[in-house]
Amino acid sequence: MNGSKIFKINSQHEFDVQALNVFKHQYHNNPTYHQFCSYLKKSDENVTQVSEIPFLPISFFKSKDIISGEKKPEAIFTSSGTTGSETSKHFVNRISLYEHSFRKAFEIFYGKVQDYCVLALLPSYLEREGSSLIYMVDDMIKESKHEDSGFYLNNIESLHQKLLELDASGQKILLIGVSFALLDMVENHPIQLKNTIIMETGGMKGRRKELIRDELHDILKTGFGVPVIHSEYGMTELLSQGYSKGNGIFETPPWMKILIRDTEDPLTYQDHKKTGGINVIDLANIDSCAFIATQDLGKTYDNSTFEVLGRFDNSDVRGCNLMVL
Repeated sequence: MNGSKIFKINSQHEFDVQALNVFKHQYHNNPTYHQFCSYLKKSDENVTQVSEIPFLPISFFKSKDIISGEKKPEAIFTSSGTTGSETSKHFVNRISLYEHSFRKAFEIFYGKVQDYCVLALLPSYLEREGSSLIYMVDDMIKESKHEDSGFYLNNIESLHQKLLELDASGQKILLIGVSFALLDMVENHPIQLKNTIIMETGGMKGRRKELIRDELHDILKTGFGVPVIHSEYGMTELLSQGYSKGNGIFETPPWMKILIRDTEDPLTYQDHKKTGGINVIDLANIDSCAFIATQDLGKTYDNSTFEVLGRFDNSDVRGCNLMVL
């Protein structure tokens, strides 16, 4: 299935048409998804609107090969995991779809990456292979074509000096980092910045005590001297990202949509401003599965934005377990 049309979506109607087309393609070409839909008595004959499309529990990426069509991956992205735990695998048959998705989405929300010096503080991701986040940020660093763009591992002092120099020169900077590393930096090297976007990717990765978003952002705002903290919402199983420009309120590109499912009845959706499980439609996932029930909790708002409020604990994933084959 050609993916070019999804990146030209300009309306809700166009999104719905493409979503139903992708559903039909995956129903017929993804054996795991086909079996899952059949279990729910859903098919391309009785699914006529987006709200009727079944969402595959994200845990299936740990136990099954989620592929629509032939298995011929150009890349395999893997999730991080604790020792002994299963990790997700996302087989990507066309890496060009991923590149098109993250490049176009960034430009929609932030403009051309060439306008920025891109600095990355992602130690936990750099220390393993198969990270989709590292692939994306590495591409952004290269596309920025700025001589100072690059990754930083444990050399926080060097990053501090580079930020001082670049920010003082008026250069627009994007510093993207994992939460615990950004906290380490502001605790040891607090700084006052004027031309820098601080973007956290979430997660303490077992390195520090988990903080609620407001507490984390308040510490980072003070430590970096910036008015807001930006965030990126993405995961191994998705080829698209949502972005927040502050206050934890995320927006999605036109080919991505968030729905909130009832935690007790996973086939029922919540109204705006009501908390439930986050379902993601990511039409860039043409070659895997575009309809995913995540283990995140959140709520949507009238203007198509959404908020991430936390995660289900293991005892609370019954909304997904009801649907496991």
